Amino acid sequence: MGGATTQGAKVDSELACPVSPVVDIVFSRWTTPILWTLNEFGRQRFVQLQRNIRTITPKVLTQRLRQMERDGLVVRTYHPEVPPRVEYEISELGRSLAPIFAHLAEWSAGNLQKVERARREFDEADDQAPATR
Repeated sequence: MGGATTQGAKVDSELACPVSPVVDIVFSRWTTPILWTLNEFGRQRFVQLQRNIRTITPKVLTQRLRQMERDGLVVRTYHPEVPPRVEYEISELGRSLAPIFAHLAEWSAGNLQKVERARREFDEADDQAPATR
């Protein structure tokens, strides 16, 4: 990411927007559904998690779980049984994001219709504008 400039001075993008590292970690394409599912349904095996999310592929789920474990958002527990059993659960760090998700859900309930209306109005105006290409 490039840095932002303020009156000719270069500013680090993390200083310009200190939440961007958090957004990169938490709001990537599959992280939010995984965290939400683990928070809502508790500890789950890989197949259960995949079924609850439905549209995620096994490869992507594996990649995201590994990254989330590395980031400290998910705890992986290996049970040395026959056959081996692995379970995933949201960590305390991951659980600490629940209030943020609650605020986003509240914002979503109150504003998604407004966003959709704005999109429709924009698209209709764009369709009526003379072509400049």
